[in-house]
Amino acid sequence: MSNSIQTNVDSIIAQNNLGINDRFKSNTIQQLTSGYRINSSSDDAAGLAVANAYRSQIAQLNQGVLNANDGISSLQIVDGGLSNISHMLDRLQTLATESASDSFSGDRGTLNQEYQTLLGEIDRQANNIGLGSGSTGARYSTNIGVFIGGSAGVQQNAMVNVNLKGAKVDSAGLGIASTNILGGTGTELASSTNLVSNSGNILAGGAGVPATQQFVIRTASGSTNVTITGTGAANGLTADQVVNQFNQQLYGTGVSAAIGTDGALQFFSNNGFSIDAAAASSGTGVTSAASTDTINSQNMFNIAQATVGAAKQGDQIQFTINNNTYNVTYSANDTVAQQVSDINSAMNAYGISAVLDKAGTGFTLQASSAFTVGQGSVHTGTEVITAGTATGPTGTASNITNAQSAISAIASAVTSLGLVQGKVGTGENQLQYAVDLANSQISSFSATESAIRDANVATAAANLAKGQVLQQSSIAALAQANQEPQALLSLLK
Repeated sequence: MSNSIQTNVDSIIAQNNLGINDRFKSNTIQQLTSGYRINSSSDDAAGLAVANAYRSQIAQLNQGVLNANDGISSLQIVDGGLSNISHMLDRLQTLATESASDSFSGDRGTLNQEYQTLLGEIDRQANNIGLGSGSTGARYSTNIGVFIGGSAGVQQNAMVNVNLKGAKVDSAGLGIASTNILGGTGTELASSTNLVSNSGNILAGGAGVPATQQFVIRTASGSTNVTITGTGAANGLTADQVVNQFNQQLYGTGVSAAIGTDGALQFFSNNGFSIDAAAASSGTGVTSAASTDTINSQNMFNIAQATVGAAKQGDQIQFTINNNTYNVTYSANDTVAQQVSDINSAMNAYGISAVLDKAGTGFTLQASSAFTVGQGSVHTGTEVITAGTATGPTGTASNITNAQSAISAIASAVTSLGLVQGKVGTGENQLQYAVDLANSQISSFSATESAIRDANVATAAANLAKGQVLQQSSIAALAQANQEPQALLSLLK
């Protein structure tokens, strides 16, 4: 190499090495400040591609864990609802067992009112958790698929399926919707529609305005108006929905509705009652026509007082029950309604109910035991009532077949509910196992990505010290190289 003023080769070499050392030091500082060994594709193109694949899987798995935890939360909500329904089945079994005893002397109608209310609450909660026949949408009509992810390219193993297909835990799904714990054969309206064969079509249509049908149930305590309302759509009410509407509106009256073995609507009570119906506004009614006559309880002894004279204060009506005579003395110049009130105040304790008729001009006397009625002392020329003997019941009030059937149905319902609870519990465990695996994979993939992408701080720190020394050495050497042309001038002196 010749000595030249024009070209300082040593300076060029020093500049090149200074640039290399500057880049080395800058890259080392970038690693230390970012924490990554690979900060651009030029650092390690192949390693970056592998690390990015792991990062993508980690992101997928993190979201998959959130998906699975959401699924677990949903199943826990369902599980809580199933637990509530299980407790309600226990109560139903208690009520049915109480009613199934021949020695029970209470009011089976009162027991059945609570029983029917619980059936309605089971339906409400089942629909609320998405496992009822009336649930909105198809929330659990098929398998529940939860995408969690996993190893790259193995998507068929990324989905966890929880099988709740067809699980229904409302009263219909559990097979207890039509059960009751009432005694006897019940009182049927002669024109009652066969609710079972017409189930789903009762009070259908209505062109947006729901079809309705009005009923009046009269007891010793007064009358209760019941309105059965259709859906306002092409599909109508089921038999169970009709009964539920009756029992909700009859709650507290001592009268309960149920479906008879012949599909007809039945009414039960341990006290006297009567019922009549108006015609349906449109569609197939609960009854095929309006009831023109008041139907009295078929399970009671009864005698009608269709024509009742005007009572004066001090007039009496006389009852004989089991050879015991009881006189009811009117407290004032009573109307027919006031006479009914006086009779009920005095005779309810002895099991006799006075039920005002539809026209309000007479009443029916009803009792669970045989009785006769006669005229007590009256004012001259006044006949307040017509004497007579009560006609015997046509039903069987003490029959416990309904309660026995309910016990069997509830036992089957407990088994059916247990199967659904098993599916839900299995699903919760299945998703939890999937979460555990995903978390394990996240840890493994994160460690692998870290080994590729992350900076080794100890090595980078050593490289920084090395880079600083090389940079300083390069600068010093460049300074010396830049002095070489100046040294050549001494040859010209």
